[in-house]
Amino acid sequence: MALKKKPVTGMRDILPDEMQVRNEVTRQIRETYERFGFTQIETPCVEHIENLTSRQGGDNEKLIFKILKRGEKLNLEGAESEADLVDSGLRYDLTVPLSRYYSNNKAALPSPFKALQMGNVWRADRPQKGRFRQFTQCDIDILGDATNMAEIELILATTTALGKICPGRAFTVRINDRRILRGMALHCGFAEEALDQVFITLDKMDKIGMDGVRAELLEDGHTAESVEQYVKLLSGVADDAAGVRALGDVLTDVLDPGVAAGLAEIMDTVTEVAETAFSLQFDPTLVRGMSYYTGTIFEVSMEGFGGSVAGGGRYDRMIGKFTGQDTPACGFSIGFERIITILMDEGGRTGGGSPKKAYLVEKNMDPVRFRQIVKQAMEERKAGTQVLLSQMNKNKKFQKEQLEKEGYTEFVEFYRESLKS
Repeated sequence: MALKKKPVTGMRDILPDEMQVRNEVTRQIRETYERFGFTQIETPCVEHIENLTSRQGGDNEKLIFKILKRGEKLNLEGAESEADLVDSGLRYDLTVPLSRYYSNNKAALPSPFKALQMGNVWRADRPQKGRFRQFTQCDIDILGDATNMAEIELILATTTALGKICPGRAFTVRINDRRILRGMALHCGFAEEALDQVFITLDKMDKIGMDGVRAELLEDGHTAESVEQYVKLLSGVADDAAGVRALGDVLTDVLDPGVAAGLAEIMDTVTEVAETAFSLQFDPTLVRGMSYYTGTIFEVSMEGFGGSVAGGGRYDRMIGKFTGQDTPACGFSIGFERIITILMDEGGRTGGGSPKKAYLVEKNMDPVRFRQIVKQAMEERKAGTQVLLSQMNKNKKFQKEQLEKEGYTEFVEFYRESLKS
């Protein structure tokens, strides 16, 4: 039987032109985040199955690529359930592995710890444009800082990186707080045990609109009085820091006054000092599906692209699942694959990088002369120029056209005859 040439469904081969863009974007992200004091780390792609199924990953836990036990541990005949067969899985995000990493290495890490992770994750999801079963995530997290400084730094660093990667493209940062989200629902009379379902419906706002949210809440059996009060409250809030403060005044019966003031302070500071131009908006309908979020949440949408291109929030109780002691934690993740999709749709040019020069060498070059050419190429490489050493094709015009598509802007031709050199 012939071997299969195509990748497994949901996986893909990455061609050189896209790989070049990916490398350049990775470089820009790393350099930007390092300027903000983030330190790059790496965690294994395989995690304990108990960590991956700890009810912290939301629907992602349904999409785990699980790994069978190996050797003597694998007993197919005696297995009564899946748990008897599986002991690990491919990570579906970078946050759960980071929490385990921090719990295991805390004594050797500074506090607070500013972590940068870039790596592949895997989800058995339905593939579509910009979404694959294997994809790269790019996260920054601040662990051990309970103050608003963490959110401010994360938003500033992420928006600075996006501004460098996609210059000239407008984007919006939407921000909310899970405590405000909860407070609004309780203030309008929804029962505590019904909040999860209310938020699932609210999370559909982008797809079904406010009228759809109203209809679904009524269909789920909530009272018309609570639903109408909730819709009115959601619709009447201004999207700036003043709107957050005003909402805090309304929710005094269910909300610690420091919550609204803290979110407003984050917005005021980011707006005043941001290096990149973008819109920062308070969005009381922003939910984000991950159950581990405990406070501030944020999401980025970009002009010309449906869906978010970055998101994150505060998750102060996840590390406590490993250590027994809660640790303040907040993170922001860039949708790396979605950004790459945007750039490739625009022609794959990112700017930056080293100059690219091609040395085209005629066939059957004299060995002594060839060594001189290689030496010259090495000197240019040492000086920072990217030099491709290649044999000259018969169709030199076509060869140059192909190299130009790869970003080569200068060509040096070397011939056997000295008069041509």
